[in-house]
Amino acid sequence: MIASDAAAPVTLLIADDDDITRSGLRVLLGTQPGLSVLGEAADGVEAVERARRLRPDVVLMDVRMPRCNGIEATRQLLAGEADPPKVVMITTFENDGYVTAALGAGASGFVLKRLPVPQIAEAVRVVAAGEAILFPAALRRMVTARPRGSAEALPRAALTAREEEVLRLMATGLSNPEIAELLTVSTETAKTHVGNVLTKLGAQNRTHAVVIAYESGLVVPGFRAPPGS
Repeated sequence: MIASDAAAPVTLLIADDDDITRSGLRVLLGTQPGLSVLGEAADGVEAVERARRLRPDVVLMDVRMPRCNGIEATRQLLAGEADPPKVVMITTFENDGYVTAALGAGASGFVLKRLPVPQIAEAVRVVAAGEAILFPAALRRMVTARPRGSAEALPRAALTAREEEVLRLMATGLSNPEIAELLTVSTETAKTHVGNVLTKLGAQNRTHAVVIAYESGLVVPGFRAPPGS
């Protein structure tokens, strides 16, 4: 949904049931470089309706809202849409269950309201670009605390050795250009490898693919990209 013009701002819809929080986010995020706030929603029902009408690049979606919570609203918004917005979940509560449910609903990122506004803005930008993943502390705890199996158990496996390498680098949060530089390939080649990984794993997005990698044991806690980029 992002415009082809590289200079065009990322458009944003803010959904939060607290009037003060929502208005504050709108004002503060509206001053951040590269962002344009199109509108607000006070609950999940409004979020779905206004997102479909305004067509933002990203919806910043609160988890706990009346009538329809943010996770269910995300599921509805992304279901059956040919070109849906990205969704970044935002909440006060660092709850591992929310992370799991948000990923299952198709959210591309998860941030906490206590983060500085520039960090929230950067989360919106990177999710809109589809490059880097948001890997908050709650998600890290979730994937490292759950039992890990064998890399042989990767769903819809048959990843090539290069694709496994790319998946490990994705787990460190590297973007496609950064992966390309590290592997000495073109950005387009890195993008192709990432796409193949998502398809073979049946992953909805990069974050989901990394969760699968951790749970399978292909990536272990503390893994870092090798030097040389």
